Amino acid sequence: MRIAFLMPGAGGTFYCENCIRDVALVRALHQLGHEPITVPMYLPLQLDEPVPVEPAPVFFGGINVYLQQKLALFRRTPRWLDRLFDAPRLLRWAARKAGMTNPRDLAETTLSMLRGEEGRQVKELERLAAWLAEEVRPDLVCLSNALLLGVARRVKKTVGTPVVCSLQDEDIFLDGLPEPYRHEAWATVGERARDADLFVAVSHYFAATMRERLGLAAERLRVVHNGISPEGYAPAPSPPEPPVVGFLERACPEKGLDILVEAFLSLRERFPGLRLRVAGGMSAGDRAFVRALRRRVDRRGASGAVEFLPNLEREARQEFLRSLSVLSVPARHPEAFGMYVLEALASGVPVVLPSRGAFPELVETTGGGVLYEPNEPPALADALSGLLGDPGRARELGRRGRQAVLESFTIERTARKALEAYQAALGRTG
Repeated sequence: MRIAFLMPGAGGTFYCENCIRDVALVRALHQLGHEPITVPMYLPLQLDEPVPVEPAPVFFGGINVYLQQKLALFRRTPRWLDRLFDAPRLLRWAARKAGMTNPRDLAETTLSMLRGEEGRQVKELERLAAWLAEEVRPDLVCLSNALLLGVARRVKKTVGTPVVCSLQDEDIFLDGLPEPYRHEAWATVGERARDADLFVAVSHYFAATMRERLGLAAERLRVVHNGISPEGYAPAPSPPEPPVVGFLERACPEKGLDILVEAFLSLRERFPGLRLRVAGGMSAGDRAFVRALRRRVDRRGASGAVEFLPNLEREARQEFLRSLSVLSVPARHPEAFGMYVLEALASGVPVVLPSRGAFPELVETTGGGVLYEPNEPPALADALSGLLGDPGRARELGRRGRQAVLESFTIERTARKALEAYQAALGRTG
């Protein structure tokens, strides 16, 4: 099967779960004998591991999208000029400035993109649809998330193939838009959802959430859990001494890093020598938040016990995970999945997570962690203490979790389940 994957690039500035998920899926589908084509949107792809085929040129380049949103002149410029703004080096530079985008600009551009042919980036949409029809001729087009639904109608009309849309954490982004844009964006996503042939959610929790919010019929939505390639993930020969608490996500308030820091500081008297290691992603907009956390740690005399390791690639993340006793990401909002859960468990590291979103589903399915009351540093500290004070239990949870990942959450299993969904979409339109 020839499958075109439209995947927003991250510019290499933060731990992007969707990027990691999509690239891993492309590799697995290729290994199963299919022909996936990666089509970057907005920015160059953040390649956590190499893809078996060269990515296509960037479409809807971030700078062109911004210029076409703000100035009518750039909605009529020739392609040779647009191509200058799509240069990968320039786009990566722009990605580092992403924190400068104000909420209103972001909301207006989001709405314009969702409106597709009726938006201000219609020139980009026509170029994408023509390229897919003339150069790729795919059997299926897959959208990385529902924020790309604005392209579905024109792509289906021009290319003549079904469109499948993945679902993961779109609600967090859309709910974060200022009004009246939030209401308009949700209404537009609901309208444009009619243009997709099938939706694939990454958890049962998120399938139920988006089915309700978008008014989707049950037969138009399937659940395919994310998976990882287990290669390179392995438990450490022995637990670290003194113990180490870890964090693997974007270093921002939404992911609750400040909650973890507060819980960690409260545990230092009970566990002398306890350390905290923070990895994942850090964008330009996150630096002020991280500086404030560093000052809090310094005031408590714990600067030597806390380490920040931003933007680690796959092998470095695996080494980081082997250094941990336990991993926690105290996300403030319900998460659709959590790739870091699979990465930690594959390394034999148990997880401590808030009892919301997909986390209860993952903990129950894997048996690799414990839950606590969300957004409560004392509750998190108690949950962490239960594992730090009982290394035998922690190792057993890590062992169970690793076994569950190897059996049920490999990327090959994910790819096979995804193929079943894709075949269903082809059958529905055939």
